[in-house]
Amino acid sequence: ARVCYDHLAGDLGVGLFDAMRAAKWIAVDGHDVTVPKTGRTAFTAFGIDIAELETLRRPLCQTCLDWSVRRSHLAGTLGAAILDRIFELGWAKRVKDTRIVAFSPAGEKAFKSRFGIAA
Repeated sequence: ARVCYDHLAGDLGVGLFDAMRAAKWIAVDGHDVTVPKTGRTAFTAFGIDIAELETLRRPLCQTCLDWSVRRSHLAGTLGAAILDRIFELGWAKRVKDTRIVAFSPAGEKAFKSRFGIAA
């Protein structure tokens, strides 16, 4: 995986976007992304305060085209908060002076399990 500005991109970022959409944590209509009640509950359980993110000037959710996979991943304050939480949980670390996000084997397993991403 890698970072795209401050959110998760690459295969795992696109997989996360697809899994959140399938689980109805996010709703996507073209380029518009919203967080329905099921998503608010799920993100709260994951340790992310959606109401707090909504007070910020930056948009909560946006699609962002992944340049290598050529499909969308999640940007906005929520995308950044998810990546921050992944780092807080110790699932992954950013490789110094690169855009690489290196997941530990246990971290990748926990990430995929938590978000319902196929192994």
